[in-house]
Amino acid sequence: MSKKIKIPSNKSFGIVFFVVFLAISIYPLLNQEDYRLWSLITALIFLVLGLINSSILTPLNLLWFKFGMLLGRIVSPVIMALVFFGVVTPTGLIMKLFKKDLLKLKRKNKRSYWIERKDKSEMKNQF
Repeated sequence: MSKKIKIPSNKSFGIVFFVVFLAISIYPLLNQEDYRLWSLITALIFLVLGLINSSILTPLNLLWFKFGMLLGRIVSPVIMALVFFGVVTPTGLIMKLFKKDLLKLKRKNKRSYWIERKDKSEMKNQF
């Protein structure tokens, strides 16, 4: 079930990090503070290396990609657990509290759960 996931190009990686470091650099200007020179220099380095599609960015790109995969393996189950225990479980408890059986699973001496349909379709002239 493992798929080969392609690592993004060094160009896109460089441009994305240029934007990130540029945003970090100019963010203090919103509060009438000085811009961050170190971040601006880093942004320009990433822009230049990204535009020339430098192989220097390959190890950083690979490291960032692996970090993203690790983050996905951690965050995804946590979010799914929050959804399950925050939405599905309370809904099930409320349904039990009000004695609702939406799936009609309570057996009343029946041999099967099969529900006979009243309107039997021949599937003719569908469109």
